[in-house]
Amino acid sequence: MSTRDEDILDFDFFDEAEPPSWEEPDEPPGPPRGRGPRPPRTPFRAPGNLTPLLRLIALIGLAILVVVLLVVWVEGCASDRKRDRYSSYMTDIGAIGAASAKLGEELSTTLTTVGLKQEDLDAKLRGYVQRAETQLQRADDLNPPGPLFDANLGTVDSLELRVLGLAGLRTTFQQTANATDPAEVGQLLAVQMQRLQASDVDWADLFRLPAEAVLQEEDIEGVQVPSSEFVATDDLTAASALAAVWQRIQGASTGGTPSGLHGSGIAYVKALPSGQLLSTTTETTIKVSTQLAFEVGVEDTGDSQEVRIKVTLTIPKQPDPIVKTVTIAIIDPGETKAVTLEVGALVPFGEQIAIKVDVDPVEGETNTTNNSYEYPVIFTL
Repeated sequence: MSTRDEDILDFDFFDEAEPPSWEEPDEPPGPPRGRGPRPPRTPFRAPGNLTPLLRLIALIGLAILVVVLLVVWVEGCASDRKRDRYSSYMTDIGAIGAASAKLGEELSTTLTTVGLKQEDLDAKLRGYVQRAETQLQRADDLNPPGPLFDANLGTVDSLELRVLGLAGLRTTFQQTANATDPAEVGQLLAVQMQRLQASDVDWADLFRLPAEAVLQEEDIEGVQVPSSEFVATDDLTAASALAAVWQRIQGASTGGTPSGLHGSGIAYVKALPSGQLLSTTTETTIKVSTQLAFEVGVEDTGDSQEVRIKVTLTIPKQPDPIVKTVTIAIIDPGETKAVTLEVGALVPFGEQIAIKVDVDPVEGETNTTNNSYEYPVIFTL
């Protein structure tokens, strides 16, 4: 073998450079072979475990987000269910309270009905007692949210007093049918009316106030605590007024004509909110606003208690007049009661008109000259 052949075969497997890969750019030729071996290159490569780590972090973050959203959703659902339960209870007890308040209105209407007889009153009171007992049972059967348990007992106490008061009224009217002292009967009836008044206090103090406190403590928003007022007016709570009611009912029961002096009349008429007194002889200029109303003072001019007195206000206007009415439930001898009739701003402007006020005559009234008057007025802006 010649020297040339030895040179050809003389090569080193370890010193030979690797051919460039497709990931690497072309490099300039290395140093001449005679200058020594070229140091090995270390190409930059991303750590092999970086991508899985980022994926793991992303998955953990997503899992945390899902858990947070799930917790928020569960808490929201629980909060909605809690609010719905409180709202449902308030709706149920509110319906009972409203029905009881309506019963109180019916009692007031019955006791102020002209010509009411003892047997008719007894039948109505019997029905009222039965309805009140049903309302009491409905309230007692309710299943309130735990924190409202004591407040619900307050409604039960209130409704129980209404049952006792109505039953007591019926018994008192039955037992005094042949009594001779109206004042004494009035005192007995007043005791029963006091029970009905106390029921309103119980509803407010033993139910409404503590229930509102519970809603605030439980952070329940948008749920209203209902009220229930059985005795809406004090007209039928005084012993003297009840004595007159008893006398009227006894008189109607005997079928006799009204005795004594009976009468009603217009004491005054004033515009509101200005307070201007109207005159039957002098024109009154009235400034119009959305709060415009008229107050009518009605007087019992006789010596007997009167009931269900209708008051009518008429303002001429084209094409249709403005007509407002209100009824006075009860008025005692010599008493003057004020009623308000709201009108508003839709009145005729700039011309003189005559407002008319009428008070219906009561049974047995003979002098009706003061039951109707006209008042000249002019409305301005």
